[in-house]
Amino acid sequence: MSENQTTDAQGLSGEIPAEGFPPPPEFAAQANVGADVYERAAADRVGFWEEAARRLDWTQEWDQALDWSNPPFAKWFVGGKLNVAVNCVDRHVEAGHGDQVAYHWVGEPGDTRTITYAQLKDQVCQAANALVELGVQTGDRVAIYLPMIPEAVVSMLACARIGAVHMVVFGGFSPDALASRITDADAHVVITADGGYRRGAPSGLKPNVDEALGKTDGVRNVVVVKRTGQDVDWTEGRDIWWDDLVGRQSTEHEAESFDAEHPLYIMYTSGTTAKPKGVLHTSGGYLTQVSYTHWASFDIKPDTDVFWTAADVGWVTGHSYIVYGPLSNRTTSVMYEGTPDTPHQGRWWEIIAEYGVTVLYTAPTTIRTFMKWGEDVPAKFDLSSLRLLGSVGEPINPEAWLWYHKNIGGGRCPVVDTWWQTETGAHMVNPLPGVTTLKPGAAQSPFPGIGVKVVDEEGNPIEPGATGYLVLTEPWPSMLRTIWGDDERYKDTYWSRYGQGVYFAGDGAKLDEDGDIWLLGRVDDVMNVSGHRISTTEVESALVSHPAVAEAAVVGATDPTTGQGIVAFVILRGNAEDSGEELVKGLRQHVRKEIGPIASPRQIMVVQELPKTRSGKIMRRLLRDVAENRELGDDTTLTDSAVMDQNSAKLPTSQD
Repeated sequence: MSENQTTDAQGLSGEIPAEGFPPPPEFAAQANVGADVYERAAADRVGFWEEAARRLDWTQEWDQALDWSNPPFAKWFVGGKLNVAVNCVDRHVEAGHGDQVAYHWVGEPGDTRTITYAQLKDQVCQAANALVELGVQTGDRVAIYLPMIPEAVVSMLACARIGAVHMVVFGGFSPDALASRITDADAHVVITADGGYRRGAPSGLKPNVDEALGKTDGVRNVVVVKRTGQDVDWTEGRDIWWDDLVGRQSTEHEAESFDAEHPLYIMYTSGTTAKPKGVLHTSGGYLTQVSYTHWASFDIKPDTDVFWTAADVGWVTGHSYIVYGPLSNRTTSVMYEGTPDTPHQGRWWEIIAEYGVTVLYTAPTTIRTFMKWGEDVPAKFDLSSLRLLGSVGEPINPEAWLWYHKNIGGGRCPVVDTWWQTETGAHMVNPLPGVTTLKPGAAQSPFPGIGVKVVDEEGNPIEPGATGYLVLTEPWPSMLRTIWGDDERYKDTYWSRYGQGVYFAGDGAKLDEDGDIWLLGRVDDVMNVSGHRISTTEVESALVSHPAVAEAAVVGATDPTTGQGIVAFVILRGNAEDSGEELVKGLRQHVRKEIGPIASPRQIMVVQELPKTRSGKIMRRLLRDVAENRELGDDTTLTDSAVMDQNSAKLPTSQD
């Protein structure tokens, strides 16, 4: 097969033209940004971001666009003041767009809600007044643990409106994971629901909150949205129904402006230790970059586009491109509660056809799932409204890119593959749809105004054709400001490898002969499973907390659907019995309880020993070789090379 040809999951070959995929001429002619944007950003990087910031409404102009006097602690738009919620809602209503739909919400059982900007403004004001009634003050943290329902967006904006710091926890996380985040953030109010719908059945959320609050102190109130009607336990004086509290509030609320560096939200992400990291994002710089990247990367036309980020609001993709980016640009969005195959495998395409979705943004792992289901599923639906496709969460392989482009985009829609992280807040490396000639699988170029290099071990820029590490060489507006409560960990984690002015992203990358960037995935001890970052240490800690396990090592192995699958190697305690499948099932359930279903290992293998260096460090590189069924790499530093012979012979097939 030639290098310009590839084969998708259906065995169908797709040609990659030697010249790539240039922008369709009609698209390029009407694009929001042209090629000159790169020149403007290169000529005056900080000035470029000032221009982007002026797309927002500020109640007080900044004195200094960037203060980088104390790296790695950046301040953007110093002295400037704004209200994030007002920029996302009120200003559009005041400009006469109150009747425009903000969200077409679709529940998994088929119930729907259409929320205009005027209605959203009223609901946000009511929720803001409700939080004030509960004693929430500027700077207080509020935990949000909700399914994909509009109240999640309303809660986030209500916090932003009053200057409280929201901390959204993905609804799939366990009570233990929720408790640790509530404790670390010192949240005193939790907003949750009785439950949500997942794969055709209601799942409980309030019971998880009740269990979590038995492991942490300080929560005064739990506000509960009635979603499924399930029976829930109730603690009088602490628990209150959303409708009872929010429904009685005024739809008027006087919004205060906050400093550009005022904290907006904390998002917990896996690190290389068992303790999750609370990534802190602030207001002015974050909103500037998510708003501008949303408008430029997706070529958003607020009067005509219907935008769908098919992600969960509990992840940064949801924060930046379901809530803050789209709303700041007066976009009409689709928000869907359920899974792609409930009640049938064409559910997404049905929604696109019904609401006339024009821009779809989703993850490669989901695209590969659709590939497995077959191209005849989307072929049954009218997808002609689509004009642009986006990809997020992990590098997209060329086969998935071509399938997406052909079967979902009809061969006419640019595919914008975006590289960014929880920590970066917004897009950092991606093509611009009206400018870039697209290469399937490549992240391509740094976004205008972003400093990116691919470097070797010593930090020297690599030559085209080589591989290295992706680093960010300049501060950017939506960057994390610190790890909540731990400035030293912030410096050590991100800024220590190449100096305090260079951010180490933790991703491998290569440059092609044109200088375009291709991402190669994680190089540290963080796995990327279906676009979700999971620490090997977190999973190892969960396994070792099981009474049968003495020691555990976890690695990520290539998975055709999820990108990476979790593979665990465990040594049992002396008195534990290896009962085969029963034990593996119990260990998997234990991890699900400790962390959540997303962290459940794909494979668990019981071994007698783990490969270790003479200094006692586990050689995960060799375990990856075993997990990937490939020839073992250099094991000369092993204490006992026979260990790997034993482990290689014990590769089991048990999977979920």
